[in-house]
Amino acid sequence: MSEALFCIKNLRVAYPHPSDEEAQWAVDNVSFTLEAGERIGLVGESGCGKSTLGRAAMRLLPPSTQIEGQVKFQGRSVFDMTPEQLRKFRGEAVALIFQDPMTRLDPLMTIGNHCIETLKAHSPQLSSQEAKEIAIATLEKVKIPGSRWNQYPHEFSGGMRQRVAIALALLLKPRLIVADEPTTSLDVTVSAQILQELTRLCGEENMALLLISHDLALVAEYCDRIGVMYKGKMVETGSSYAVFQRPQHQYTQSLLQAALHIQTVDESEEQGNTVTMDNNSLPNSLFPAASLSPSSSLSASKDQSPILRVQELQQHYTIEPNFIERLLRQQSQTIKAVDGISLELYPGEILGLVGESGCGKSTLSRTILQLIRPTAGKVEFLGQDLTGLSRQEMRISRRQMQMVFQDPHACLNPAMTVGQSIADPLLIHQLADQAKAKQEVLWMLEKVGLTPPEVYYQRYPSDLSGGQQQRVAIARALITRPKLLICDEPVSMLDASVQSQVLDLMLELKEEFELTYLFITHDLWLARFLCDRIAVMNSGKIVEIGPTKQIFANPQHPYTKTLLGAAPLLARA
Repeated sequence: MSEALFCIKNLRVAYPHPSDEEAQWAVDNVSFTLEAGERIGLVGESGCGKSTLGRAAMRLLPPSTQIEGQVKFQGRSVFDMTPEQLRKFRGEAVALIFQDPMTRLDPLMTIGNHCIETLKAHSPQLSSQEAKEIAIATLEKVKIPGSRWNQYPHEFSGGMRQRVAIALALLLKPRLIVADEPTTSLDVTVSAQILQELTRLCGEENMALLLISHDLALVAEYCDRIGVMYKGKMVETGSSYAVFQRPQHQYTQSLLQAALHIQTVDESEEQGNTVTMDNNSLPNSLFPAASLSPSSSLSASKDQSPILRVQELQQHYTIEPNFIERLLRQQSQTIKAVDGISLELYPGEILGLVGESGCGKSTLSRTILQLIRPTAGKVEFLGQDLTGLSRQEMRISRRQMQMVFQDPHACLNPAMTVGQSIADPLLIHQLADQAKAKQEVLWMLEKVGLTPPEVYYQRYPSDLSGGQQQRVAIARALITRPKLLICDEPVSMLDASVQSQVLDLMLELKEEFELTYLFITHDLWLARFLCDRIAVMNSGKIVEIGPTKQIFANPQHPYTKTLLGAAPLLARA
């Protein structure tokens, strides 16, 4: 019997801890094998040990980390490799693709130099011309033309940067690729292109793929086998079909139910009703009751004046030529990030804004908030033209319009407690003194499900999970009692079960606080679940807008059809 390509046996990993405390195993007694050409997906919620396992297998964790068990590649122990053997192992045998490509790319180096440096480090005998030929051929495999050889990472979109990261992983023709959340922050079209490219290359080169993800639909579509992790343990493994059709473990059932809570559409919904889910078959300890349905306020709100009106809004950027380009008489370039957008948002409505990376969604939201002033056009909020307000007047107006960002960890000050972060807007707008602010914050913490509030009031962001951090961000946005909440990918970094909890919370709060949402997302199934209307954005323009049911049942624009076709769906698995 031939040796497996990659074998993990009884692996246990614990991060540094005080000597008088018992080790807390982030990965606890995990075993599995991976054959050449095979694709395995590793799924589970944030903090379950997926990424720790991937890094431990490549010996990328700090030396003080406690590791037990075996990791073998083609029969050789990874833990017994010398520094020189380990250097060749990383890259030549196994390549790692990170979630954020900018952690892999040097902003001061061109894409070409990244490729040359990687090749020369492992194959110093190659001439620069030979290395360039290999690099260009590899870049073209991931659909990056050779004409972009001299460009820098900041000149690429998020999706294109991730393609560069994949090309760098493929340069040395590794036998195994470990992809850790490679498409989490990317839109469905780019995500589909990257995963299709990876699976195609795995088939052509007989490479194995370990795909670490919290996106169940993605894993179901692109992996042969699946491993489900929960609290550091591998609780279920099997073929993709078997695991998704007949899940055995309660945690796997809860993950699927959470994802299907958003994705499932029955016949009644196609006739205009909303999604309903039956969670009675699952233990409440694993999955909270998700009884809420998306808002259906559109028909009532149309009789009112819009809370937000955007008219012919433009946000253009000019890129001036550098010294060499000026000598070559090249002209300046104009980037039309937002190009003549008009839309209306009504009280109590949830309007979804969808589109691929770089289409202008986030730029539009920041222009609406006047965080960046528009090139042209008008933004009216509650009947007032925001584009003509002074900075002080705009600051007052922002009490009524707040934003929830994609990454809560990045927008919470690590040096401030949860209580201080949420109270800060009240003090800035002079809406309360310290004592009153504390009362308001404790009340809001309870509203967003962080109980007991006195405990969470004293904690720091680093003490909280991703889902808890996002609840803090929502609480901070709501503390000034705004009318409009702009949510920019607020749940894209959360796993399915936590995502479902946060969405249900947002629907609850919408009713209680009489909120209106502009919901920016690249997840079409999430937009269908949550939104009354959907606006589809492409290259700075809104190419289609209409009721959610109509957009999904009868899309008119070719780009909308492309988006819908690219979105992974659990039902297809």
